[in-house]
Amino acid sequence: MAALPEAVTPTVHVQPMRRRHVRAVLRIEHQVYPRPWSASLFHSELALRSTRAYYVARVGREIAGYAGLMMTVDDGHVTTIAVDPKWHRNKIGTRLLLVLVREGIARGATSLTLEVRMSNRGAQELYRQFGFQPVGVRKNYYQEVNEDALVMWAHEVDQPRYSELLDSIEGALPDETIVEDRRD
Repeated sequence: MAALPEAVTPTVHVQPMRRRHVRAVLRIEHQVYPRPWSASLFHSELALRSTRAYYVARVGREIAGYAGLMMTVDDGHVTTIAVDPKWHRNKIGTRLLLVLVREGIARGATSLTLEVRMSNRGAQELYRQFGFQPVGVRKNYYQEVNEDALVMWAHEVDQPRYSELLDSIEGALPDETIVEDRRD
């Protein structure tokens, strides 16, 4: 299926990922990653509710993307983020990262980190918009494709200045993001 025209502004619902979403998440996972996570890995992550937060983005009844966060003391680590290729260029990744970052802050994060493929310039630009800066390289991190990872960090995410940044990112979205059942 072809990508939606840029003029289409879908209403996006972001909600906590549940076991029932894993099949749809795996469909996307197999499209975008050379070595996709397994259903059992997602189920294991979902079971760690005190230190993990996973979300899906829905457009209508369709899962358009997903993202995950792991908390360690006061650092949040973005474990995964992916958008179905047919939904690219609709700000799905921006919406997921916005919810994920706010969840990390709500859970006490003062800094956030992630790894991204060196070749994934689009994702790196998204992360820079959220204040992530490159701090190093993990050689051959993505072994299945012999690619290095750029390590990025965003610091002082618990400060008012960062909250203002998130508000400006949200304000620039072309339509509403509905966040459902943010936390249990």
